Amino acid sequence: MGKLVVTTFVSLDGVYQAPGGPREDTRDGFEQGGWSVPYGDEDFGRFVSGVFSRAGAFLLGRRTYDIFATYWPKVTDPDDPIAGKLNALPKYVVSGTLTDPGWAGTAVIGGDLAKEVTALKERTDGELQVHGSGALARSLFALDLVDTLHLLTFPVVLGAGRRLFPEGSATTAFRHTGGEVTAAGVSVQSYDLAGRPEYGSYELPENP
Repeated sequence: MGKLVVTTFVSLDGVYQAPGGPREDTRDGFEQGGWSVPYGDEDFGRFVSGVFSRAGAFLLGRRTYDIFATYWPKVTDPDDPIAGKLNALPKYVVSGTLTDPGWAGTAVIGGDLAKEVTALKERTDGELQVHGSGALARSLFALDLVDTLHLLTFPVVLGAGRRLFPEGSATTAFRHTGGEVTAAGVSVQSYDLAGRPEYGSYELPENP
């Protein structure tokens, strides 16, 4: 059974919206798209290429799928560590409206997300990877379907935009499994999900 692995870029204030370009996602009047690009150094590229090397299939939200589908099919070098995987491996897009995806190797899934994704994990050899797809990722966290989170935090505060874990997100504990800081200052941290948070107190005990 494959692992479900989420890789997400966020700002210091938790925004995931439009990291890769000004036109990626302008919902709610967001005008700061492309905020991750200045930090894309060799360390960053090496980590991302490593993630893609473990992929067995991709699970994407509709918006991220549309962004990827307009770019990656045009990158035809089979040795490209990202394009080679995205173009060759199965892709599943979660959508209630897409009926005829143009990117080869794509299937649309809908209906019961928990049932569909559990079935995908069972038949995927390697990692079932989610990239971006913030709304989908939140749903997968809420359904306890995520096994690993790669969280790349960029040294910038945006002050606006859609956040990966907004108010009302599912309470979740993580176990840190590794990490690094790139030369450009991106904190790359990997976590496995570890159930629900535990709680304690630093208060001094009251005198009897």
